[in-house]
Amino acid sequence: MLQAINLTKHYQSAAGAHVALNALNLTIEAGEVFCLLGANGAGKTTTINLFMGFVEPTSGEALVGGINVAQKPHETKKLIAYIPENVMLYPTLTGLENLAYLSGLSGATYSEAELRGFLTRSGLQDEAHTRIVGGYSKRMRQKVGVAIALAKRAKALFLDEPTSGLDPLASNEFSRLIRSLADNDGVAVLMATHDLFRAKEVGDRIGIMNGGRLLSMVDAKEVSHSQLEELYLTTISSAQTRSTANAEAA
Repeated sequence: MLQAINLTKHYQSAAGAHVALNALNLTIEAGEVFCLLGANGAGKTTTINLFMGFVEPTSGEALVGGINVAQKPHETKKLIAYIPENVMLYPTLTGLENLAYLSGLSGATYSEAELRGFLTRSGLQDEAHTRIVGGYSKRMRQKVGVAIALAKRAKALFLDEPTSGLDPLASNEFSRLIRSLADNDGVAVLMATHDLFRAKEVGDRIGIMNGGRLLSMVDAKEVSHSQLEELYLTTISSAQTRSTANAEAA
C-alpha cells in the first residue's frame, strides 16, 4: 500500500544543502502498522510529508497504492488520511458538523446516523457529537480525526507524534483504535513517534531513523521493551559517532 523507492529530499539554504531524507527504501503492507522512531530532525516528518504530497522529492518515488504521489497527487489523496500531533478542526462547529464537512470534501455523503456511527466507533461519546469542538480536548479531536479516516475509507493513515501530550490511558485507547483500523479495515499505518513504548505496543515493525537515513528495522514482536530501547540508543549513538568522525575527516 505504501512504498518508498530511493526516496530523497534535499533542502537548500544559505548555509548549503541539507539532506532531510536520504535514499529511503520502505514497503508497508495493507493492515500493517509501521512505526518510525528518531529524534527531531531524523527525517520522520519529511517521510510523511513526501507521502502526503506536501513536498516534492528531490529524487526517488513515494507510492500510495502503486500510484506515484508526485505525479498524481489528487488521486493519492483520495486514498489517505492524516492525523498530526494537533488535529486541526473548525472550533465553532460541532464534532458531527466537522465530520460531515471534512468527509464531504472527499465526495462522501452520509446520513447523520452514519456520521454518528463513525464518531462512536472512534470512541467519541454520544453526548460530545453535538458539542462545539472548541471545547474538545486533544484526545477528543484525535477521535474526530479517526472518524474522518473511517468516513473517507482511507487505505493508508499517517500519524505524526499522535500520542504526544496524552496521558497513558488516552495513549492506550488511541493505540487500540489504530490497531483496530489496521486489523479490521486493512489500513496501512505509518506513525512517526518518539514514544518507544507505544511503538512496541501498537507497531508490527519499527524503524529507527537518524540524519535522514533508516538505520535499523525490527519486528515489534521479536524484541522486548528494554531490547528496543537498547537498539535505539545503540543505533543513534553509532550514527552520531560516524557523523562526528566524517566531519572531522572533512
